[in-house]
Amino acid sequence: MTPRRLRLDTATLWFGAPFVIALRVQEMQIAALTGKTQDLAELYRMISEKVAATADSFVAVNVALWKASFDNTMRMMMGGKVSGHATAIASAALRPYGKRVRSNARRLSRKKS
Repeated sequence: MTPRRLRLDTATLWFGAPFVIALRVQEMQIAALTGKTQDLAELYRMISEKVAATADSFVAVNVALWKASFDNTMRMMMGGKVSGHATAIASAALRPYGKRVRSNARRLSRKKS
């Protein structure tokens, strides 16, 4: 994995997550001011997406760790040097969150109130 991809994933979360939070808070404030009941489906969706993203991230990190350890084991067996895989592991951890942030930003920004 390239450091460029890791920077892109980090930037997506850095700028996208506050945008999604702002859109969701705005919807909740409008619902509170107009006297409408809050959209419970959106609240449940927020929770379930966070749980799913955490699970996906956990699996992706474990797969990346397995690949890194297998690669380093094979390199050591062949007499080579151990290489670093920190960028790939960090990128694997961030990718599921970034994917959901981007999809939520698209969905919430085009949603009509």
